[in-house]
Amino acid sequence: MFKSIGRNKGSDAAKQAQAAAPPAKESAPPPAKAEKPKTVDTYIVRQPILNKNKKVIAYEILYKADMDALRMREDETASVASAIELFLTGMDGERFLEGKMACLTFTPNLLMKNIPKMFQPEKMIIQVDDTAIIHPVAQKMIYRFKKQGYRVAVKGFEFSPRHFGLLDAIDIIKVDFEGDQELLDHVVRVAKSFGREIAAYNLNTPEAVERAESLKCDYFQGSSVAEPKKVKMRRTDYLQSNFFQLMIAITKEEPDMDEIAAIISRDVTLAFSLIKLVNSAYFARRNRVKSVQQALVILGIKQLKQWVYLLSFQQEGGGVQGELIKTSFQRGRFCEMLVPYAKGVSLAPNEAYMMGMFSTLGMLMEAPLEQLLEDLPIADEIKTALAKGEGPAGDLFHVVVSYENADWAGMSQSAQRIGIPTEVISRIYFECIEYVNEIWNSLQTPSDAL
Repeated sequence: MFKSIGRNKGSDAAKQAQAAAPPAKESAPPPAKAEKPKTVDTYIVRQPILNKNKKVIAYEILYKADMDALRMREDETASVASAIELFLTGMDGERFLEGKMACLTFTPNLLMKNIPKMFQPEKMIIQVDDTAIIHPVAQKMIYRFKKQGYRVAVKGFEFSPRHFGLLDAIDIIKVDFEGDQELLDHVVRVAKSFGREIAAYNLNTPEAVERAESLKCDYFQGSSVAEPKKVKMRRTDYLQSNFFQLMIAITKEEPDMDEIAAIISRDVTLAFSLIKLVNSAYFARRNRVKSVQQALVILGIKQLKQWVYLLSFQQEGGGVQGELIKTSFQRGRFCEMLVPYAKGVSLAPNEAYMMGMFSTLGMLMEAPLEQLLEDLPIADEIKTALAKGEGPAGDLFHVVVSYENADWAGMSQSAQRIGIPTEVISRIYFECIEYVNEIWNSLQTPSDAL
């Protein structure tokens, strides 16, 4: 559905015209074949943008071929626009974005085709780069959208005459924190002097996050924005709303162990603690337990209630890295649904789920991931994949992470190595997002009740 977007809309008309035309003379040369429009492969992913309070306020929608659209013919650019429209109309955009704003990069052609109008102004941040800034017609369109109530963000802003010419229409300047440190400091300071908000992106290390915070940036985007930085965690934090559902589930007259396993499996920190507990010296088991389901069978409902009761004393307001836990849930589901398509990956679906879920442990617990994995009785293939990125399972995990990071080339290479058809990846990603969002949204009411 999301893979093959480019279509030759005029093909049927051409056939009809050809049928109606008089037959050519035998001496006439055969007509040249019309060039078939190039099919545009489109992948779409969302990346969270957080405010100063580390709350998600928007998702940037990244799609393959957005920059390539500048080099396309007009009809092919239109097919990229059609891909965006198909994405928005083919699934529930509100559910995909969870009611948050969308931040989307628009090329000059997409601006001139009024594609931002597909979003309401309060739901859209129009993002442009240098290609739109230097395009005179695109500049006029940006001012028009600004007057209509849309917010405008600029990537790669430079303090040069051509950029200053658009400054009145700009609300947010996005700064790449993987770039030159001295230059980005200058850009942030000067931009703030003009009263513009700063969005720091490519925050992929704790040091980059600290630098963005020290510069008092307004928005944060990158793989490390939810990572704890200053206080070492002496215990594991749990997602309170999920923990609340677990307490309800275990206090039923006839607890459903499948329901309990599902609740625990969507919180990486709960699953980690449960498996470590059951494999501890207290239980003195000869064979190590490798799954949540196995752990619950060993523990039994009585001891499970005792364990949950002890954990309840550790629940505190704040400090729970909800977005990171959510990421682990999404990765687990993504790996689980992709593994049946992968060749050479010996993991069962539940093992693939564990691989994706445990991938965020290092950031959640502020400890080396390899060290944390040593304590878990999971397959060596999973440990090698997560710690070193090696083996077929490493390729599977790399497909998931590359897709998250909009690294389309890396995703395609890894998918090719293990035989995953690239046309299924976007579909499965959207299914995972909808599945996780549905469960996540159901947790909000219990969370408010605590």
